[in-house]
Amino acid sequence: MGLSVIAFFPVGLFLLLLLYSSSEAGIVTINVKEAKDLLDSGYFYLDVRAVDEYKKGHVDTPKIFNIPYMFNKPEGRVKNSDFLKEVSSIFKEEDSVVVGCQSGVRSLYATGDLLEAGFKNMSNMGGGYLSWVETGFAVKREENHQEEPKIEL
Repeated sequence: MGLSVIAFFPVGLFLLLLLYSSSEAGIVTINVKEAKDLLDSGYFYLDVRAVDEYKKGHVDTPKIFNIPYMFNKPEGRVKNSDFLKEVSSIFKEEDSVVVGCQSGVRSLYATGDLLEAGFKNMSNMGGGYLSWVETGFAVKREENHQEEPKIEL
């Protein structure tokens, strides 16, 4: 019994810290249905995925911008050092924006950074693009993007 308490302590501590940090930064996470309603009402959508991910398919909404929060490098993902500057060149601090990525993790971090930088109406789309697609909402693919050829064996 003592061992099981010790084994679950790190998980519980992680969840407590995650809850504390999310509430501390004022991050609001919404589901894809809520995100769609906000986008339909005129919110902007900020897709923080890499450009190649975005071109393969993204949320179909008129007010969409793609600014990667991280770049895929041979050594792994590296944070975009110009992210806040790029976002600030497009959005005002008062703009209402839904922030999304592939699964909701990068957008959570990006939303936190944006709120800390003074943006006021940022909402993280929990579940990201994968949940959007799973729900059956409209997606768009870039016209010049071609899927990689599939090799059948």
